[in-house]
Amino acid sequence: MTQTARLCASVSTWSDAGLGLPSLPSYLAMTSGSTQGVTSDSNPSGLPPITADNIFRQVRASGQSQKSYMEDMPSNCRLSASGLYAERHNPEIYYQGPGDRTACASNNVPMGTTTSGNLAGDLANNTLPAFSFLTPNVCNDMHDCSIATGDTWLSRWLPIILASQSYQAGRTAVFVLFDEDTPLPNFVVAPSVVTGTVVQGSYSHYSLLRSTEEMLGIGPKLLNAGNALSLRGPLNI
Repeated sequence: MTQTARLCASVSTWSDAGLGLPSLPSYLAMTSGSTQGVTSDSNPSGLPPITADNIFRQVRASGQSQKSYMEDMPSNCRLSASGLYAERHNPEIYYQGPGDRTACASNNVPMGTTTSGNLAGDLANNTLPAFSFLTPNVCNDMHDCSIATGDTWLSRWLPIILASQSYQAGRTAVFVLFDEDTPLPNFVVAPSVVTGTVVQGSYSHYSLLRSTEEMLGIGPKLLNAGNALSLRGPLNI
């Protein structure tokens, strides 16, 4: 990860959804512009229904495609943890507004492996959606396993993504981001980034959401994304 960050672009100052908050609020923040009042990790049945607008619904409303690829999720749109799959790292399943659950049943899919499954198939067949949300399992995301484990996982997937027609055509940017503040690098890989770029400033999960909305040409900006700094200019994306 550090080597790739140095070869591409990284953000050296980053704020998550709130100091001391666990994973889920940050996932909600980066996909809806707010923590939606959530302060703990929970499965969807343990929370009031979250009907707020979100990036997944925004993409669909604009006529574009979206998918979430979840490693080791046993079935589409799984609402509870299973093995190394953690539902708290799958924000799409928490939204229950118009069309959200119906879309989740189709678009929230098991990731598969580097040689077979949904993500490998979409990369190979040039059917990657306009917006993709990828989450490793709790070992490969380094929550329960070593940094080396996460490095190995990324070193296998990233070359496949970069070799895809979508990336080679210059229409894909890859954000590698941690859900909570961390000394590990948050970095961006895209054909247009200037090698070695290090961005400093008041950037946050809301900046990622704003930048995503801008890149996809959708709006209005969701809640706190409207006031967040955009990463498009600093990263040349």
